[in-house]
Amino acid sequence: MINILFLTVPNCVQCAKAKHVIDKVKTDYPDMVMEEINIIEHPEILEKYHVMSSPGIVINGKLEYSGGLDEVSFREKLSNLSSLKGSDTHVS
Repeated sequence: MINILFLTVPNCVQCAKAKHVIDKVKTDYPDMVMEEINIIEHPEILEKYHVMSSPGIVINGKLEYSGGLDEVSFREKLSNLSSLKGSDTHVS
């Protein structure tokens, strides 16, 4: 399973763009589970993951992206994680 924490703030343009990327790719990765967290309501998350700009994308407990999300690199990261787990759940 790939656990995604999507750390966002209300009315954030980059957050909306990143959410679009996540929504677009999630059907290709059925082993991906995403939890969206408003960091205004949970500021302790910023400190825990050392997020400097929103959105923050935490994958399996590690901050992987901050301030934006590129679809190509995100897909590559997810593919690598799926293959590392020996998962056959990635659909091309």
